[in-house]
Formats: sequence, structure tokens, C-alpha cells
Amino acid sequence: MIDLFQLETFLAVAEERSFSKAANRLHRTQPAVSQVIRKLEGDLNEILFERASRDGTLTPAGELLREYAEKLLGLRHQATAALKELRALERGRLLLAANEYTCLYLLPVLNEFRQRCPEIGVTVQRSLATKIPDELLQRNVEFGIMSYRPDEHFRSIRVYTDELAFVVGPRHPLARKKALTIRDLGKETFVAHNVPSPLRRKVIETFLAHKTPLNMVIELPSLEAIKRFVASGNGVAFAPGLTVQPELDSGELVRIPVKELQIERTLRLVHRKQAILSHAGLAFLEVIRWFAQDRGAPFHCVEESEPGTRALKAAAAKP
Repeated sequence: MIDLFQLETFLAVAEERSFSKAANRLHRTQPAVSQVIRKLEGDLNEILFERASRDGTLTPAGELLREYAEKLLGLRHQATAALKELRALERGRLLLAANEYTCLYLLPVLNEFRQRCPEIGVTVQRSLATKIPDELLQRNVEFGIMSYRPDEHFRSIRVYTDELAFVVGPRHPLARKKALTIRDLGKETFVAHNVPSPLRRKVIETFLAHKTPLNMVIELPSLEAIKRFVASGNGVAFAPGLTVQPELDSGELVRIPVKELQIERTLRLVHRKQAILSHAGLAFLEVIRWFAQDRGAPFHCVEESEPGTRALKAAAAKP
């Protein structure tokens, strides 16, 4: 088997046209260089240098090997340079999986990441929350953003705390209310997301517990469609607060507290427990930590303990 050291020695002799000069270049003795060449010729069962010549003239077999040796050593140089660029965050790609809702959390974080690491490509793959663990285990993505705690195969970091928001259009009769109870909603027409989720299930269970009808008459495929439909005066809706903040700020939607439905939702950054994170991934974690320290709540950076253990350790406190 040929190794790169043998090829490097072979090229040095061919380029210097002298065993002694090649030895000086490689900081080795001439006998050591001669031994490497003999070993290489034995491995290949070919004579590489003309023995009658003292100027390192190559045989036809030597000329052929030289062509491939230059390519192989060139590839080694390119690989070394590429790895150096990867460490310096001058190349690479960050791969994440998130659903429609959790993508919104990523936008300001990714904006900061791109400013710090403009050479790193970013791909956010849209995926159902229930599918994200499989995407991680199959190594299709490096990180996932999830609103539920994963199993023991993953590490999770709490990164954002959101609240369920009850919203109506500005001209809706309830828009002037300062607060509501769940029984006030029994006759309302709800516009719902048609994707099953733990949040949807919790809302349904809460209405059942209070013996109040939940009239989900309209179901739409995206949160964006729900917001627009409600803003135009069609029904009411529950949505994660993060998703409706721009409309609340602009006055397109009105948020009203519902006493029995003060539900918090935690977003988690998740990766495989045994994963060796890429340089881009480690840089992304640094941005998460910075957001937690600079912005404060609702941003966090708290590593969750293993199931069955007690303490939660702040990821920002890690060296």
C-alpha cells in the first residue's frame, strides 16, 4: 500500500533531480530517502528512477506515478486548506429542522449568525415536529427546534418561552374586552390549524374540562392563513404569541387574556446526544448563548438535565 509520505519523498527526488538535495529538503538523511524509494519500488514492483543516471531521471513508470502523485498530494493540500477554512468558519453549512411556528424563533437568531459567519450556508428544513427526531437520528440535519421534550437519544436546550394567545380582529365584538373567561368563548367560531399538535390537544382538553363548546368550524393549513382570516373579521383563534406579534404591533389583531388558558410553551434546540457538532454548529450555539445574555426573556439558553436527574445547567455557563 502506498502512503502519502512515500509519494512526497518520491516527488522531492523527482523535482530536485537528486537524492541528496531531496534529503536536505525533507530534513532527512540520504540513506533514509533511498530506503523510502526502494520500499516504494518494491511495493509497486516497478523501477522508478534510472539507475544509470545520477540526476534522478524517471523511468516511464516513474513519469506515470509522478502525474498521480502530484494529484494526490494536491488533494491533500486542498483537504487541509478546506478543513482550515471550516475551523475558521469560512465555509460549511448549518442544517436545521423546524416547523412553521418554530421557524419564526429562528429568524432573529439566524440574522445574527449570518452577520457573524457570512460564509456559512444555512438551510432550515421545514418539518413536522413529530418528524424532527427521525431527521436528527438519520443525520439529515444537525439541530431541530421542538416544543416538546425529546427522549434519551437527544440533548435539548431551552431557548424560548412563548405563551398561547387568543386573538380577534380589531372590529370583532370581543376586541374591546380587557379579559375573558373560557365560558365567554362557547359561542365563538374558531379558526384552527389543521395540523395536530400538543398545543391544540391541550386547548381541546381545557374546553372539555370546563364543559364549554369549542366550535372549530374553520380549519386552515397555515398560521399565516389563520391570522389573515381572523384579521379580516372571520372568527377568533388561538395561536402561539410569537406568531402573532407583528400583527399585534400593527393593530391588525387584538390579543385578549383568557383566564383559564394561560398556557406557556417552551421551544428547545435539540441535537443527537452522541453527535460531534460541526464548527458551524458550535458557532450557532454561541449565538444562542449571546441572545440569552443580551436580550433576556423570552430568550433562554438552559441545558435540560437527563431524564430522572434534578439539576438544570445553563448552557451559557459552559466553558
